[in-house]
Amino acid sequence: MESRIVHADDGTPLHVGVTGSGPDVVVLSGGPGCVHYLERDEIAPRGMRAWYPEPRGVGRSGGGPHDIEAAVADLESVRRAAGAERWVVLGHSWGADLAVRYALGHPGRVRAVVAVAAHGLHKDRTWSQVYESLKDTEPPVPIEWDREVHRSLGESFVEWIHEPGLYRSVADCPVPIAVIAAEGDIRPSWPLRQLAALAPRGSYAEVPGVPHDFWATHPEVWTAVVSDACSAALHS
Repeated sequence: MESRIVHADDGTPLHVGVTGSGPDVVVLSGGPGCVHYLERDEIAPRGMRAWYPEPRGVGRSGGGPHDIEAAVADLESVRRAAGAERWVVLGHSWGADLAVRYALGHPGRVRAVVAVAAHGLHKDRTWSQVYESLKDTEPPVPIEWDREVHRSLGESFVEWIHEPGLYRSVADCPVPIAVIAAEGDIRPSWPLRQLAALAPRGSYAEVPGVPHDFWATHPEVWTAVVSDACSAALHS
């Protein structure tokens, strides 16, 4: 894994890991506000040059709390530094929701979105009740995160999903969106099925027998799933 520093539009230094060779894919971790837990050679999408930007204010990146617009702008800074005209955007958990937001804002720069175990574009009480009642049953996967970055991005996410034109923009989006759920995820899958049905080039699939963080618990399954999804995205 190679490490690079990319400077955002405002000069903030962003840590970016790079591995592999081939068509470009940017990989987004969740949280929001987590360090980049997917930045590992052994679970990188095969046959791709993978870019792993660590969010500003977290881990090895500079800066601090920011909103989702800044997060999207930072991805564009990384894309330009990578010299990628277009790339696949692979996200896990909240990173998958950020991938959708990025594709809506920059459809000409995104070959496809691969959204794995996303939250979905909602803030639903019944969804949260199910999650809260089951979260202690999840396999423990310790991940470092920044509380203030989590708060600021979470608040910005809620503002975004309340925008009146959100669903219209998804329904008009020309980018293929492959939505992939984990069968054993305690998070209800209905928002993911809705997203796949709403996007004109959306698809939905479910990985059997794995939990939310199957990149950690079933790394060989993760690698196969994301490699196949990214390969399919290149030919969609």
